[in-house]
Amino acid sequence: MNNNDYFTLKGYVQKDHNELSYAMEDYLEMICRSCSSNQFIRVNDLATRLNVTPPSVSKMMTKLKDLGYIEFEPYGMIKPTLKGWELGKYFLKRHNVINEFFKVVNNSVNEFEITEKIEHFLDQRTVRNMERCIPEMKHTLGKLHTTTDQSMEEK
Repeated sequence: MNNNDYFTLKGYVQKDHNELSYAMEDYLEMICRSCSSNQFIRVNDLATRLNVTPPSVSKMMTKLKDLGYIEFEPYGMIKPTLKGWELGKYFLKRHNVINEFFKVVNNSVNEFEITEKIEHFLDQRTVRNMERCIPEMKHTLGKLHTTTDQSMEEK
């Protein structure tokens, strides 16, 4: 590997040049999460769920609509298009796999924060491989965590 193979984080992001920004991914993920139980979500509800302002949501909805990921009219309902559902379902799965992976590794109930921080940086191959590792990790680390917990109780 030579020096031309290394980049800063910003350099890798620019090199990959995805159609959606990380923020757009978060919005689409939440839209799909919300619309899986309801048919649509409104601007104010999305703003509340993402802890942002309604004007920020409206601005982002215009961008996602222009790219063909959602249907949206100002002051109306937001719902994913077929293109939006396809990508959004992947974002939801990616989130769930990463969260589950870190729950197993850290022997915890929820790893939401670390998942949110890193999910945009993992490619599909890595997410698939993480998913494949989870059952064996549960088995192996489950024994380790049980042994560790027992030894901690003995002290």
